[in-house]
Amino acid sequence: MSTMIYGIDLGWASQLETMGYRWLNDAGEETDILTASKELGVNAVRLRIFVNPPEGAFWQKTEEEICMLGFCDAINVLKMSERVKEQGMKLMVGFHYSNHFADPEHQDIPREWKNDTDIQLEKRVAGHTREVLELFAQQGVSPDWVQVGNEVNNGIMWPRGSLKDAPEQLVRFLNAGYDAVKEVFPQCQVITHLAEVLNTELCGRFLDNFFGNSGRTDILGFSYYPYWQQFESDKDMLSKKLKEYSGKYQKPVMIVEVGGLEHDDEGSYKIVSDCVGAMMEQEGQEERGVFYWEPEAASVILPDKYPLGAAKLVGEKTLKYNKALLAYKGCP
Repeated sequence: MSTMIYGIDLGWASQLETMGYRWLNDAGEETDILTASKELGVNAVRLRIFVNPPEGAFWQKTEEEICMLGFCDAINVLKMSERVKEQGMKLMVGFHYSNHFADPEHQDIPREWKNDTDIQLEKRVAGHTREVLELFAQQGVSPDWVQVGNEVNNGIMWPRGSLKDAPEQLVRFLNAGYDAVKEVFPQCQVITHLAEVLNTELCGRFLDNFFGNSGRTDILGFSYYPYWQQFESDKDMLSKKLKEYSGKYQKPVMIVEVGGLEHDDEGSYKIVSDCVGAMMEQEGQEERGVFYWEPEAASVILPDKYPLGAAKLVGEKTLKYNKALLAYKGCP
């Protein structure tokens, strides 16, 4: 019988704690964010790693938009990872190979790496991955999964690892990360993460190139955001697409990012429930996972007003989860 992973991304949590935010459990009692999450059925946490994030942990994304990054340097992620493991929860660590968020629209080479050759960049990817994970190993913290790159449909470290301009080099970069993970944690499962799971053309273009150039991975991870792609959540369609990917590429699948509007309790609950239901229909997998991205935050406390968290501000610097994560317990 396969294990169901009910996960959340908590990349902002430690920074919010430092800013004085606290969380209430379902009974309205103040508690640790991990304890509040476990009470809702969460059994795994996903955290992200940036190479050299800006001091203060905020990113000037555009002239008008500032994003909170979270304390996502290796030392701070290790501290949070230790807390996760102390709670008996599983751990996913995601490498962005950038100094800030990497996604389909932003895959920026770390400033310190910009003048490197392709061979040097491969060594940078391997060295950074290895260095961070060796730090974890020294403290006895073993990730269950490591994500090499984040939403890499269009490549990483543009333009050097662009799918359009350097498709073979892109795979070499990703394989360098994969090999470094296995060198430090041979049993750890490596995830390749793509955005827009329902977009077969977008995902297929990457995956055909990746496997066509001997890309190495253990699990295919996907993002599922009905709000951003403007569609109604559909469990059956999601399940069908996941089965298509796992069948064609012969790899297990996961939903490693999902989110719904924080003020729409019913809608966000349905989105999470659809993901859980779709994953439960994936046969032959040892683990079936869903991870909600940054549910601990509310838009009103974020500089960019990100609307897809799963918490509400219920008092001065006091947050409480909305209904979305109750889908992990099957509670209507």
